[in-house]
Amino acid sequence: MVKAIRMMGTGGPEVLRWIEVEPGLPGPGQVLLRQQAAGVNFVDIYQRTGLYPVSPPNALGVEGAGVVMAVGEMVSDLRPGDRVAWAGPPCGGYTEALVIDAHRLLKLPEGLSTEVAGSSLLRAITAQMLLCRVAPRPAGSVVLLHAAAGGLGLLLAQWAQRLGWRVLGTVGSEAKADLAARHGVEVIRPGADFVAEARRLTDGRGVDLVIEGIGGATLVQSLEALCPFGHLASIGQAGGIGAPPLDLSELGPRRSVSLSRPSVFAYCSDPATYRPAARESLDMLADGLAVTIGGRYPLAEAAEAHRALEGRRTTGSVVLIP
Repeated sequence: MVKAIRMMGTGGPEVLRWIEVEPGLPGPGQVLLRQQAAGVNFVDIYQRTGLYPVSPPNALGVEGAGVVMAVGEMVSDLRPGDRVAWAGPPCGGYTEALVIDAHRLLKLPEGLSTEVAGSSLLRAITAQMLLCRVAPRPAGSVVLLHAAAGGLGLLLAQWAQRLGWRVLGTVGSEAKADLAARHGVEVIRPGADFVAEARRLTDGRGVDLVIEGIGGATLVQSLEALCPFGHLASIGQAGGIGAPPLDLSELGPRRSVSLSRPSVFAYCSDPATYRPAARESLDMLADGLAVTIGGRYPLAEAAEAHRALEGRRTTGSVVLIP
């Protein structure tokens, strides 16, 4: 038996319980993994509140890293003692150990810690998806990141700069502004009109890409920050309000912009895209893509980690340590 966090219904952080579970033995094509780190993401909160339904046994956690304990039949490329990481569905990372399909595991590069990999792989894959698949742009392009000091925002900022892009970003506080600036972001100060600032900083042209995960009015306003034939990627609704109805005529011909709602879960569900993206992401992390871990919590205190993330009290990544 091992300890794990499970949801006893949907609602606030109080529905999370610290209980004993039986991870089982690995079957064909599976691995028994001892978790050493589990990332906390907004999708975990969406699932806990019921916005995104979760199938029994109501497990949370969509990324982690640890050490292989045992392998099942038909697993030839992994062995006990290997350091590995994983990301994407199905859920289950909030645990001390779990049985997981071997194809979801990737060996960690030398020097990359399980804590960094386990709390950042899903975000790194999201960055790879957005910048290299959803909206690839040439060097010299300009991107506007909302929540630029968050775990995803900081990775996006660094990855975009490696591609030769210019990065603008909004933040929620002066402390977060300083953090984003240290990562090369041209910060739009808290409370400023980000559309007006984005246009001012680009001499009236607008930005090539906006990545926003807040939703509601922020999504609609962000369309005004785009240059002609710019793109807006809507990746969440951390503000609690989803995407409002949009009239396609509002996207063009006057604006001539495009809008997408890409899902990293869909991206990770296909091994043909997941494994190359995850390998590139791990290599980028090992090559110096800096990860700021803004919160470390014992696994048993997952509820407090959720409160901190929901309350916007965190910067960078949040990690649970089993």
